[in-house]
Amino acid sequence: MQHARPAPRPPTPRLQQDAHADSPAREDASSNDATASPQRPPASVFAATLASGALLSACGGGGGGSTQAGTGATKLPPPSQAQAARFLGQAGFAANSNAISVLTGQGYEAWLDAQFAMPVSSGHFDWLLAKGYGAAAYQYNSGIADQTLWRKLLAAPDVLRQRVVLALSEIFVVSLAGLPVAWPAFAAAAYMDTLEANAFGSYRQLLQAITLSCGMGVYLNLRGNQKGDPKSGRQPDENYAREVMQLFTIGLVQLNPDGSPKLLADGRAQYTYNQEHVTALAQVFTGWDFDTADANADPGFMRRPMRHIATRFATGDKSVLGAAIPASADGPMALNMALDALASHPNVGPFIGRQLIQRLVCSNPGREYVGRVAAAFANNGQGQRGDMKAVIRAVLLDPEAIAPSAGTASGKLREPVLRFVQWARAFGVTSPTDLWNVGDTSNPGSRLGQSPLRSPSVFNFFRPGYVPPDSALGANAVTAPEFQLCNETTVAGYLNFMQGAIQNGIGELKPDYTPELPQANDAAALVARYNLLLAGGRLGADTLGTITAAVASVAATTDTARLNRVRAAILLVMAAPDYQIQQ
Repeated sequence: MQHARPAPRPPTPRLQQDAHADSPAREDASSNDATASPQRPPASVFAATLASGALLSACGGGGGGSTQAGTGATKLPPPSQAQAARFLGQAGFAANSNAISVLTGQGYEAWLDAQFAMPVSSGHFDWLLAKGYGAAAYQYNSGIADQTLWRKLLAAPDVLRQRVVLALSEIFVVSLAGLPVAWPAFAAAAYMDTLEANAFGSYRQLLQAITLSCGMGVYLNLRGNQKGDPKSGRQPDENYAREVMQLFTIGLVQLNPDGSPKLLADGRAQYTYNQEHVTALAQVFTGWDFDTADANADPGFMRRPMRHIATRFATGDKSVLGAAIPASADGPMALNMALDALASHPNVGPFIGRQLIQRLVCSNPGREYVGRVAAAFANNGQGQRGDMKAVIRAVLLDPEAIAPSAGTASGKLREPVLRFVQWARAFGVTSPTDLWNVGDTSNPGSRLGQSPLRSPSVFNFFRPGYVPPDSALGANAVTAPEFQLCNETTVAGYLNFMQGAIQNGIGELKPDYTPELPQANDAAALVARYNLLLAGGRLGADTLGTITAAVASVAATTDTARLNRVRAAILLVMAAPDYQIQQ
């Protein structure tokens, strides 16, 4: 399968470099698609010039950590409007006037409490069934999954859960590109429902739920994995055993609580596992398959955990990283013991915590920040390990998240998907037919170069240790994962795609700019509004001046002209490097 790999020799770990350096080189995602308009309107030309040359330098450098205390002891003061807009871009997707008012009134902690208390909104799996996609005609159609994925990203009310689920889907990767079975859309839908159900629970429960999900079972070959057969030479498949360690739990090297590698006397990092550990764990992960007698009949089984078939299970004593699993343990018991051993490993807190910081707040978190999040993972204050609510609080309320220290490499390049979702939510995009037919936005030349649950490999769209080469970031060993998607093709593709979306919507999906028109007579006020709502007030004076001058050059004498001014202002703000770098 595309995502499967032979057992690699572990790489020699190096500080500040990509923790996934042993993975095969991923093919360039660029495309020769020539659907982009050959003659862009002046606003798009200006935006491309603004964005193309400055993104790498806009992120900044350095990598120190804050010496501030953690956020647990003292209640944070209420945020300003700009602080609220910035926080809403981290903890959710977008800010509007009402959301800013709610957050400034409630404060950070109460807002999080309210979000954690919100019920899970209408599920992906049930929505597909309700739309009639359980019919035989859709048995091998994966594209219908895009509709429900966009539906919830663009409109679900539980914004914190949706934001965290998107982050989790980029850590615990399942991709529609690697589900060559009947009902792939339902496998993806059930997997996202699983992430939603467990996003605010315990990490250990989350790990078990994704392990036994049908989508993960197919994607990383746990489904159908069988004990060895001396006659045929068959051995248990090692794919999930390797990835659950490397990507989902402990990583490649031993970590200190602050996420830095533990070093041997000669300066080399210590590996967390070797090939023998992979082989041993693969024995534990045998005997699992779909909970159905006929996988072609209907998609209902895709939402049930996989079942264990005892005759396919490897017998005998086993061990996981030194934890003994006796021969008397059956398959489910052995799996539970293995996941217990992995989830209790001291690496998990800093390894998973750092990636959640990267997905929600900043690309290159300092060691102290990682250490505080890892401490919350280890103990939520009530003796519970792996409490995801406590971890999420620690990530979002840390001093380095709320008010980054001077001299730190704060911020991150906004993922293309997040930019698009922010625009859609900020300007009230709706789907009159409830079909949310945005489609697959993976094409880098004409769309976003990224689409939810369509990663090209198990290593996500970008690697957490990626350092952009030939750049100020690279020279300072600053990790900036999202820049792995940033090149000349994707910059132009994003701008063209967003120009079309801002101007015309996407298919039946249309924005509502009616509330914006009264602001349009004053170009400076209009740009200031989008600086707040979209950029959290972070646009520099030069950028504001340049955009304001360009917007002011658009006439505002009629409603149509005012609408054009609104559209131009939105596009130019979303093209600016100091917007695209979320700080």
